Amino acid sequence: MPRLFVAIEIPEPIKDDLMKLTKELPVARWVPAEQNHLTLRFIGEVGPQAFAEIKTALSSLRFGRFSLALGGVGHFPPGRHPRVLWVGVEPNPALIELQMDVELALVGTGIAPEERPFAPHLTIARLKETVPAAVYAFEQRHGGLAYPPFEVSEATLFSSVLSSQGATHHKELVIRSRDA
Repeated sequence: MPRLFVAIEIPEPIKDDLMKLTKELPVARWVPAEQNHLTLRFIGEVGPQAFAEIKTALSSLRFGRFSLALGGVGHFPPGRHPRVLWVGVEPNPALIELQMDVELALVGTGIAPEERPFAPHLTIARLKETVPAAVYAFEQRHGGLAYPPFEVSEATLFSSVLSSQGATHHKELVIRSRDA
């Protein structure tokens, strides 16, 4: 069964720049550059019929192009032992609207609504054995991290296959903006 999620892809220059940070926390499991994306909605495993319904529902979505800016770093969960290191996303009403449209389309296919509020971020590393003090120091050094805005004119439905070498993502559907 395919494991699905909807995401916005990040421009290559930003992905390449993020990979320069990997040397600073060597025990972190860094997200490979080709997998850096901004998840709008994780769906999970679905059967063939649900997969077809999801593709049909998402293919009818259209949104206006918008600019998106990434900046700042932090971790989840807040106030506890860090498990995920992330780059933030500047507040953007168009992004929130797109995420809500994706959510409504999925709920219309019978997918259960997401219970957690949408917290836009780009996961850059997973932390297991990383000393919290090292994470806090990393956040202090890179708190001012900021990238120029980039244009978002599409979102993508991905399938993901997990293996011992990590996840492999495949594009299943590209959702284009009205003016793409």
